[in-house]
Amino acid sequence: MPSQVNRRSARPRPSSAVTLQQVAQDAGVSLATASRVLSDSDRNVTQELQERVLEAAARLRYVSNAPARALVQSTTSIVGLIVHDVNDAYYSAIAAGVMEVARDRKLLVMLAGTFHEPQLQAEYVARLRAQRARAVILAGSGFTGGSPALTQELEAFAAHGGRVTAVAHQGLPVDTIMPGNREGGRAVAEHLAGLGHTEIGVICGPLALVSVQERLQGFLERAAELGVHVQERHRAEADFTRDGGRAAAVRIFRRSQDITALFALNDAMALGALAALRDDLGRSVPADVSVVGFDDLPVASDVTPALTTVRLPLEEIGRRALLLALGDASASPRSLAVPSRLVVRASTAPPPRTAG
Repeated sequence: MPSQVNRRSARPRPSSAVTLQQVAQDAGVSLATASRVLSDSDRNVTQELQERVLEAAARLRYVSNAPARALVQSTTSIVGLIVHDVNDAYYSAIAAGVMEVARDRKLLVMLAGTFHEPQLQAEYVARLRAQRARAVILAGSGFTGGSPALTQELEAFAAHGGRVTAVAHQGLPVDTIMPGNREGGRAVAEHLAGLGHTEIGVICGPLALVSVQERLQGFLERAAELGVHVQERHRAEADFTRDGGRAAAVRIFRRSQDITALFALNDAMALGALAALRDDLGRSVPADVSVVGFDDLPVASDVTPALTTVRLPLEEIGRRALLLALGDASASPRSLAVPSRLVVRASTAPPPRTAG
């Protein structure tokens, strides 16, 4: 009798009752993986997983609903643009490039801000998938340590016919544009060391961001190669804003009065540092302290003194990101490097001479 029960329980259910979710559960894989295998879009799926999914589908007598799948995989004219802060001119410049391409392609851009909350990136991708968006641009820098939830949502988005381009992310299964953050940091170290600065402060944005880590590491690596050691107490982390830069500059100078140069990891923070030096600390730029920023936002050349900074072609990054997402898919995720360039202006000079 037990053997008869076992045979009945092992009998495949009618195909009309079997869903893709049941196939995925039976195979022990994610829904996105099962979808890719059974829709003949199985790139980045190992042979072992493919076999498990196909065996589960055969065992359960799963029959895909081609018309329904076509509906699910259809896309709209919507493009999602996910940034960290809509008030940040860095993202405004990238958005301008994205929207230029979207206008030419008659696409509608939906903008979402994460406020630097990692979980919101995955949530917004899921919402855009529900809207059947054609493409998503992850313009906000990735977070160190990665995000399994984001990776899962991106896989599901791709399985439903969507395309994604990320900017300054690491380890995601999508095409990625990598700005020259590390190279820019190295260029700043060479510039300040070449002027003779040895006591340098660094104003950092949130250290959990990949872009912040890359800029900081590039700077510290090159400074060390040139014999300049940047002390831990000469660094301060703050919000990636003007107010954050101002507060960080004051903290650094409270710890040490010997600082002769400040490197802020974005232009907004550099502008805050200029205000702190002028209004809070009574220091002249560049006679007493040199200041360098990063990004080369339009305001960098308008302030007094004009800001030395690292230029990133932000609008071009936005254009390339959307064109990459709208172009032909590749067999594996691509990485596109975009170089940076140091722009020297009036905010940097040799350090002041000490008396005697």
